[in-house]
Amino acid sequence: MNDSFDVLLGRSPVMAILRGMGAEKTLEISKLAWALGVDCVEVPLQTDRDHDTLTALARAAASAGRAVGAGTILDERGVAAAVAAGARFTVSPGWDPEVARASLDAGLPHLPGVGSASDVHHARKFGLRWVKAFPAAQLGPDWITAMKAPFPDMSFVATGGITIENAEAFLEAGASAVAIGSALADTERAADLLRSTARFTA
Repeated sequence: MNDSFDVLLGRSPVMAILRGMGAEKTLEISKLAWALGVDCVEVPLQTDRDHDTLTALARAAASAGRAVGAGTILDERGVAAAVAAGARFTVSPGWDPEVARASLDAGLPHLPGVGSASDVHHARKFGLRWVKAFPAAQLGPDWITAMKAPFPDMSFVATGGITIENAEAFLEAGASAVAIGSALADTERAADLLRSTARFTA
């Protein structure tokens, strides 16, 4: 039910999370990410400004043949806002079947946050095969390995505290992708950071 992430993260196992940066900076970093092979970009929706940013980025993404998603979706109202802004997928910090259902009913693949075996189990029973391991830095790479044993068919996107220094450890532990967020806030450093992810690209 969220197998679209096979395609969204198929070329590069890296998602860029661009939080609270404003439209101009978000578009600048997104274009750089796309040029470097990072196809998947998420804009968390927490303020009206974020909604405007996502709307502008979604238009640019459509012209470029890319897809952007809405993050920090906490309820059905958030799903509606994501749809209105032109998002192509939704991401949540935790597991909520009502949010997952609302997103899927709207035609948007959903990536829920999980932090326990129970979360993973519930998401799997719901029909989802891609989930967000959050907060990854606190869970650690070994958590991914542990979850892959009982849930070998699940794909984990390690999110929260991911840097270029620890990203490879999560991928080697079995994560299907990593999401880099706060480390991209510095525009100049973001360019170097995104270039460094090229070695993860298929």
